[in-house]
Amino acid sequence: MSTKILRINTAGYPMEWIGWQEAVVLHARDLVSWTYGESVKDVFGGYSKSGQRSVISLTSVLASRGKVVNVDVKPSLSNATLFRRDQHTCLYCGMQFSPQDLSRDHVEPVSRGGRDDWTNVVTACKRCNTRKGSRLLSECHMELLALPYRPNHAEYLALTHSGRILGDQMAILRRQFSSGSRLFDQFTEDGERLSLAS
Repeated sequence: MSTKILRINTAGYPMEWIGWQEAVVLHARDLVSWTYGESVKDVFGGYSKSGQRSVISLTSVLASRGKVVNVDVKPSLSNATLFRRDQHTCLYCGMQFSPQDLSRDHVEPVSRGGRDDWTNVVTACKRCNTRKGSRLLSECHMELLALPYRPNHAEYLALTHSGRILGDQMAILRRQFSSGSRLFDQFTEDGERLSLAS
């Protein structure tokens, strides 16, 4: 089963993606406060003396106590998540490309003191990145189509999930997206990714 389960805290805030094995452990340790969403897997255990077989039914979302995930940690930056944030679109020419034709551009070049972080990097096609080089936008007469931003924790969970996010999982994540987030346009209500590539 490749479907990931969204682990949330007891207040309903999304924490992390977990596999079915970790979900079973949380159930077995009685750390699950409540579950939500569609059934994704039934995990069968042993038989009791009376012949009854134990079963744990896993749903797409579970709220648990226990392990704390620090959601204030800055989300790690990778080209894959950057390209997903920007919908595989060059933020200079506005065209969509496949990942192999894209690159990370530093709005303020690193050679000029710019940092390699979410608020200073954008997706650029290789042609536009070469054209800009190590110059500032004002020096090369180029403009950004959208400003770079750091995704919050829920947005980052959506960006790092490969494949389709189930509708009930997406509903929880979307409630935590920043107002005006470009990610609202990337997913349908049922979690289908609308960008050019995943």
